[in-house]
Amino acid sequence: AQAVLTYEKAMRERNRLLKDQVSDASWYGALEAQMAQAGAAIMAKRRLALERVAQAQDGAATGFPAAELALAGPDGSEMPESEADLSAAYADGRGRDMAAGRTLSGPHRVDLEAVYAAKGVAARQCSTGEQKALLISLILSNARALSEDFGAPPILLLDEVAAHLDANRRAALYDEICALKAQAFLTGIGRELFDELGEKAQFVEVEESASVSNVRQN
Repeated sequence: AQAVLTYEKAMRERNRLLKDQVSDASWYGALEAQMAQAGAAIMAKRRLALERVAQAQDGAATGFPAAELALAGPDGSEMPESEADLSAAYADGRGRDMAAGRTLSGPHRVDLEAVYAAKGVAARQCSTGEQKALLISLILSNARALSEDFGAPPILLLDEVAAHLDANRRAALYDEICALKAQAFLTGIGRELFDELGEKAQFVEVEESASVSNVRQN
């Protein structure tokens, strides 16, 4: 978290110099050194997080498809990750960045890309149902990784999670949440979406009447 704060603060100051067309190399050098150090730490943590999710997916007894994750720059390009490479990229890109009025390389320009592993299809090209299944798979994998790392499962907040899932997938999701022994808060527009949970869940219904929300628990 500290690396992110340091990076964002230094980048804001660098962007201000760029917009003001300041050309003093010493000012840029000081800020870019902070950005390179913090940026390298950010990228290393991201790589570690992806490795943990991948490990949690491998061999997991799950009804959801595995996703291959990768970090990529704009248009799928490779981005500098080491402190030395980031420092060089910032220095080399000053002219281009000044023309744009902002910093065009670094961790803030990196996107997370996902591929449906079994099909070799990019998540963005999958159907809505497949995308939802991949997302749930990643949420569950991350929850398993956190549970292993901290000795307790995280609290899950899942809004409209049952939408676009058939009964079998819903049952698989609920079984995995129960297997994690995680406390989970799930929302949906109909009670029938949670029938597979049976008596494993506590239900709260919210109805609006005359602009007043009425809560019923059962």
